[in-house]
Amino acid sequence: MDGITPVALDAMGGDNAPGEIVAGAVRAVREHGVPVVLVGAPRAVAEALAEHDAVDEIPIVRAEEALAMDEGALASLRRPRSSIAVACHLVRRGDAAAVVSAGSTAGVVATGRLRLKAQQGVLRPAIAVQLPTRPQPTVLLDAGATADAKPENLVQFAHLGVAYAETALGIASPKVGLLTIGEEAGKGNKLTKRAHELITALPGLNFAGNIEGHDLLTGAVDVIVTDGFTGNVALKTMEGSVRYAFSELRDTIETGRLSRLGATLQRGRLRDLRQRLDPEAYGGAALLGLNGTVVIAHGSSTAKGIAAACALASALAHQGTATRVGERIAAAHRSHRLW
Repeated sequence: MDGITPVALDAMGGDNAPGEIVAGAVRAVREHGVPVVLVGAPRAVAEALAEHDAVDEIPIVRAEEALAMDEGALASLRRPRSSIAVACHLVRRGDAAAVVSAGSTAGVVATGRLRLKAQQGVLRPAIAVQLPTRPQPTVLLDAGATADAKPENLVQFAHLGVAYAETALGIASPKVGLLTIGEEAGKGNKLTKRAHELITALPGLNFAGNIEGHDLLTGAVDVIVTDGFTGNVALKTMEGSVRYAFSELRDTIETGRLSRLGATLQRGRLRDLRQRLDPEAYGGAALLGLNGTVVIAHGSSTAKGIAAACALASALAHQGTATRVGERIAAAHRSHRLW
């Protein structure tokens, strides 16, 4: 790990901070080989590190404040020395490769925009998540950064998603779909209808047209574009549906001897399925469109999810995802001035 720029991890963000966050940092270092610097209250963080015999293993950067989970975007202005703000400053200064936080999404987005600034030409950032489709994940964006989007925002989200799919997933020509209420071009509200017109006219974009909610997990496209309100609802609906399905499956298995026997015989496949559909296995969501790599982990993340988020952030930073996003936006702006 010598010579590798570390990930700046917000130790005070999340429902389980700092305990699970610090435990996740330890796992990231020991299991994933990702160097981490913890940002937060030194005493609390050091005590948590001591529980893992890792006081001398992971450095701590002092942060005088922390954003509460119920604080919104304005908190980024009220708390200029918060742990997420200091973590962003480390990236801007070149002392960290990326930022990871399980804190308030609104707070992380606002602080990232304030401290790291949007890349040239980017109107609004977008949160990109990987959906567990096969044979490769599908990128969904925006998952919550821009709730009130304009058609031009969705055009840019298409470019952001393509750049992410190219660098993070290695897809040469990602197929893009627009999430709405019907496959036909004329279906949807004013936002999606106009966005469909604009995206259809884009040169060099592999646009497959509209997709519907039942296509989210089919792998029909590589990138799914939507506004932050719709995307966040869709994502949380899927997560809730997966939890419900596994709860029902567990109850069914436990009702009879034959069911338990069948589950025992299929234990490996069931374990693989659960792992594939576990949100924590994917390490959170990437905030695209900023001058730096930011990964937002789930607020209820455990050590497993935090470690995966650190691994994802490190990979995105060293793959040059932010650079690729900037290049694509600049090229799109030159070829068609839609914004």
